Amino acid sequence: MHLLGYDIGSSSIKATIIDAENGDVKATTQSPDKELTIHSPQAGWAEQDPETWWKHVVIATRQLLSKTGVDPETIAAIGISYQMHGLVVVDKDHKVLRPSIIWCDGRAVSIGEQALSEMGEKYCLERFLNSPGNFTASKLKWVKENEPDVYSNIHKIMLPGDYIAMKLTGEIKTSESGLSEGIMWDYREKGLAHSLLNHYGISDELIPEAVPNFSVQGQVSASAARELGLSTKTKIAYRAGDQPNNALSLNVLEPGEAAATAGTSGVIYGIIDKPLYDPLSRVNTFIHVNHSDEHPRYGVLLCVNGTGIQNSWIRNQLLGKSGIGYEDMNKLADQAPIGSERLVVLPFGNGPERSLQNVDIGGHVRGLNFNRHNTGHLVRAAQEGIAFALNYGLKVMK
Repeated sequence: MHLLGYDIGSSSIKATIIDAENGDVKATTQSPDKELTIHSPQAGWAEQDPETWWKHVVIATRQLLSKTGVDPETIAAIGISYQMHGLVVVDKDHKVLRPSIIWCDGRAVSIGEQALSEMGEKYCLERFLNSPGNFTASKLKWVKENEPDVYSNIHKIMLPGDYIAMKLTGEIKTSESGLSEGIMWDYREKGLAHSLLNHYGISDELIPEAVPNFSVQGQVSASAARELGLSTKTKIAYRAGDQPNNALSLNVLEPGEAAATAGTSGVIYGIIDKPLYDPLSRVNTFIHVNHSDEHPRYGVLLCVNGTGIQNSWIRNQLLGKSGIGYEDMNKLADQAPIGSERLVVLPFGNGPERSLQNVDIGGHVRGLNFNRHNTGHLVRAAQEGIAFALNYGLKVMK
């Protein structure tokens, strides 16, 4: 028996088949080979087409089946990890109505700040553990205000992983942890955040049914099976945002444990057993994947938007013609001294930074000396900037 896992990232779609009996990895792949494009039609915006995610899910799945020779009938279940906080909207025919407004998009910051002011900081923090901020509910409010024709045709909203599950099963569902990451969960009422949705004038009917992270959430439909080369016997049995999922994969499940991971962004994610919050919402509290009423578990998430993407930007924009790879960049960084001779590169060029209270200050290069600094200094300073940005957020977490 085998298990199939997908990670729906903003850089690529990754897929793995493992042997369910012993946990051995049969094969892993990603599509595309290069990073997916994040479209920015206006300053501060970040969008991706959900159909592009699905296209690469299909490619990655067929590559895995070809590479391994695994019989699709032996794949018992699928798990889905996904980029958090994105907004996907579909009509009654499950057609996408607009590009997904993804996690690093900053257009809804002022909407969240206004809601925090009007509803009251104390109320929002005690009920939602976060400011409405730049999260999924606020992004939906932006669509309501700015794209009324799109909004009027919305049947359901989803997070990116919910969308892939819908494409696999034909059913639209979400999870309690997913609702919490969209600031659509009321921790006091232990249910949907009706008060915030009402404040935004958003109908509860747009929000999908919530299922447990670990549960049978549907089966692969006949149409999806044909497209992917899978079996209709395969069940979808797990979904979670990428950071809770990364913590789970590293066995970070109990209070006091923490995980550090990096992709486009960089994250430190720690577990607590009480519904605590940062008064300034610089770090955010969500429901963890192993949460229950009897054994509450919450994840505190520090996110720095511009970590991997800063490394990628330097490679592609400044070093691209040399054909240099990431390992080569590490070797270049090793040649420069600690501190990069006072050259500073700060990774804040990928939208509003939560750890800076949702301010979009942009990336910074400071102290560049044309007579002293070379490529190695620049690469090392960029990596040092990432480390210190994460360390700043870690102090906030503490």
